Amino acid sequence: MASSYRDLVAWKKSMDLVTFVYRATTTFPNDERFGLISQMRRAAVSIPANIAEGFGRRNRPEFQRFIRNSRGSSCELETHIEIGKRLGYLNSSSANQLAAAASEVSRILNGLHASLERRRMIDPSNHQTEQTETPDKTADHERPTTEH
Repeated sequence: MASSYRDLVAWKKSMDLVTFVYRATTTFPNDERFGLISQMRRAAVSIPANIAEGFGRRNRPEFQRFIRNSRGSSCELETHIEIGKRLGYLNSSSANQLAAAASEVSRILNGLHASLERRRMIDPSNHQTEQTETPDKTADHERPTTEH
Protein backbone atom coordinates (compact mmCIF):
# COMPACT_ATOMS: atom_id res chain seq x y z
CA MET A 1 0.00 0.00 0.00
CA ALA A 2 1.16 3.53 -0.70
CA SER A 3 2.59 5.47 2.21
CA SER A 4 0.54 8.57 1.34
CA TYR A 5 -2.56 9.31 -0.69
CA ARG A 6 -0.30 11.56 -2.77
CA ASP A 7 1.43 8.41 -4.05
CA LEU A 8 -1.80 7.00 -5.49
CA VAL A 9 -2.25 7.26 -9.26
CA ALA A 10 -5.97 7.81 -8.68
CA TRP A 11 -5.26 10.90 -6.58
CA LYS A 12 -2.67 12.28 -9.02
CA LYS A 13 -4.91 11.81 -12.07
CA SER A 14 -7.94 13.25 -10.28
CA MET A 15 -5.92 16.32 -9.27
CA ASP A 16 -5.03 16.80 -12.94
CA LEU A 17 -8.74 16.48 -13.74
CA VAL A 18 -9.57 19.23 -11.22
CA THR A 19 -7.15 21.59 -12.95
CA PHE A 20 -8.60 20.70 -16.34
CA VAL A 21 -12.17 21.33 -15.13
CA TYR A 22 -11.29 24.68 -13.56
CA ARG A 23 -9.61 25.83 -16.77
CA ALA A 24 -12.43 24.59 -19.01
CA THR A 25 -15.15 26.28 -16.95
CA THR A 26 -13.51 29.73 -17.15
CA THR A 27 -15.11 30.12 -20.59
CA PHE A 28 -18.65 29.40 -19.33
CA PRO A 29 -21.11 32.31 -19.14
CA ASN A 30 -21.06 34.33 -15.90
CA ASP A 31 -24.67 33.44 -15.17
CA GLU A 32 -23.51 29.82 -14.70
CA ARG A 33 -21.09 30.83 -11.92
CA PHE A 34 -23.44 29.47 -9.24
CA GLY A 35 -24.90 26.80 -11.49
CA LEU A 36 -23.04 24.43 -13.77
CA ILE A 37 -19.59 25.92 -13.09
CA SER A 38 -20.01 25.37 -9.37
CA GLN A 39 -21.46 21.89 -9.85
CA MET A 40 -18.63 20.78 -12.14
CA ARG A 41 -15.93 22.18 -9.90
CA ARG A 42 -17.43 20.69 -6.74
CA ALA A 43 -17.79 17.25 -8.35
CA ALA A 44 -14.20 17.39 -9.64
CA VAL A 45 -12.74 18.56 -6.31
CA SER A 46 -14.70 15.88 -4.47
CA ILE A 47 -12.85 13.08 -6.27
CA PRO A 48 -9.31 13.62 -4.91
CA ALA A 49 -10.67 14.96 -1.62
CA ASN A 50 -12.54 11.70 -0.98
CA ILE A 51 -9.48 9.66 -1.93
CA ALA A 52 -7.36 11.62 0.56
CA GLU A 53 -9.96 11.48 3.32
CA GLY A 54 -10.56 7.76 2.89
CA PHE A 55 -6.85 7.02 2.86
CA GLY A 56 -6.43 9.07 6.00
CA ARG A 57 -8.97 6.94 7.85
CA ARG A 58 -6.43 4.07 7.86
CA ASN A 59 -9.25 1.59 7.64
CA ARG A 60 -9.80 -0.49 4.49
CA PRO A 61 -13.63 -0.59 4.61
CA GLU A 62 -13.75 3.17 5.16
CA PHE A 63 -11.25 3.72 2.36
CA GLN A 64 -13.39 1.60 0.04
CA ARG A 65 -16.46 3.65 0.96
CA PHE A 66 -14.65 6.88 0.11
CA ILE A 67 -13.41 5.38 -3.18
CA ARG A 68 -17.05 4.58 -4.03
CA ASN A 69 -17.92 8.21 -3.23
CA SER A 70 -15.14 9.34 -5.56
CA ARG A 71 -16.53 7.12 -8.33
CA GLY A 72 -19.94 8.67 -7.81
CA SER A 73 -18.48 12.16 -8.09
CA SER A 74 -16.67 11.13 -11.26
CA CYS A 75 -19.94 9.92 -12.81
CA GLU A 76 -21.60 13.15 -11.69
CA LEU A 77 -18.83 15.13 -13.38
CA GLU A 78 -19.22 13.14 -16.61
CA THR A 79 -22.91 14.09 -16.61
CA HIS A 80 -22.09 17.78 -16.06
CA ILE A 81 -19.60 17.63 -18.93
CA GLU A 82 -22.32 16.29 -21.22
CA ILE A 83 -24.68 19.04 -20.07
CA GLY A 84 -22.01 21.66 -20.75
CA LYS A 85 -21.54 20.23 -24.23
CA ARG A 86 -25.27 20.16 -24.98
CA LEU A 87 -25.66 23.76 -23.82
CA GLY A 88 -22.79 24.82 -26.08
CA TYR A 89 -20.51 25.87 -23.20
CA LEU A 90 -17.94 23.23 -24.16
CA ASN A 91 -16.91 22.53 -27.73
CA SER A 92 -16.76 18.88 -28.77
CA SER A 93 -13.00 18.69 -28.46
CA SER A 94 -12.91 20.04 -24.88
CA ALA A 95 -15.91 17.97 -23.85
CA ASN A 96 -14.37 14.81 -25.27
CA GLN A 97 -11.03 15.48 -23.56
CA LEU A 98 -12.72 16.18 -20.23
CA ALA A 99 -14.96 13.12 -20.56
CA ALA A 100 -11.97 10.92 -21.42
CA ALA A 101 -10.04 12.22 -18.40
CA ALA A 102 -13.02 11.65 -16.09
CA SER A 103 -13.54 8.18 -17.55
CA GLU A 104 -9.87 7.34 -17.00
CA VAL A 105 -10.14 8.42 -13.35
CA SER A 106 -13.25 6.24 -12.98
CA ARG A 107 -11.41 3.23 -14.39
CA ILE A 108 -8.49 3.80 -12.04
CA LEU A 109 -10.88 4.12 -9.09
CA ASN A 110 -12.58 0.88 -10.14
CA GLY A 111 -9.20 -0.84 -10.16
CA LEU A 112 -8.26 0.59 -6.77
CA HIS A 113 -11.56 -0.52 -5.29
CA ALA A 114 -11.16 -4.01 -6.78
CA SER A 115 -7.62 -4.23 -5.40
CA LEU A 116 -8.84 -3.31 -1.92
CA GLU A 117 -11.61 -5.89 -2.24
CA ARG A 118 -9.13 -8.60 -3.29
CA ARG A 119 -7.05 -7.84 -0.22
CA ARG A 120 -10.14 -8.39 1.90
CA MET A 121 -10.79 -11.72 0.21
CA ILE A 122 -7.19 -12.88 0.71
CA ASP A 123 -7.05 -11.87 4.37
CA PRO A 124 -10.49 -11.01 5.72
CA SER A 125 -9.07 -10.33 9.18
CA ASN A 126 -6.72 -7.64 7.87
CA HIS A 127 -9.26 -4.94 7.19
CA GLN A 128 -7.50 -2.25 9.15
CA THR A 129 -4.01 -0.92 8.66
CA GLU A 130 -4.02 0.68 12.08
CA GLN A 131 -5.22 -1.01 15.23
CA THR A 132 -7.98 0.72 17.11
CA GLU A 133 -9.41 -0.13 20.47
CA THR A 134 -12.53 -2.21 20.36
CA PRO A 135 -15.22 -1.77 22.97
CA ASP A 136 -15.80 -4.47 25.54
CA LYS A 137 -18.33 -6.81 23.94
CA THR A 138 -19.57 -8.30 27.19
CA ALA A 139 -23.28 -7.66 27.46
CA ASP A 140 -24.48 -5.84 30.56
CA HIS A 141 -26.36 -8.91 31.78
CA GLU A 142 -23.15 -10.98 31.55
CA ARG A 143 -21.05 -8.59 33.67
CA PRO A 144 -20.37 -9.68 37.21
CA THR A 145 -22.14 -7.50 39.69
CA THR A 146 -20.63 -6.32 42.89
CA GLU A 147 -22.92 -5.98 45.84
CA HIS A 148 -22.14 -3.57 48.63
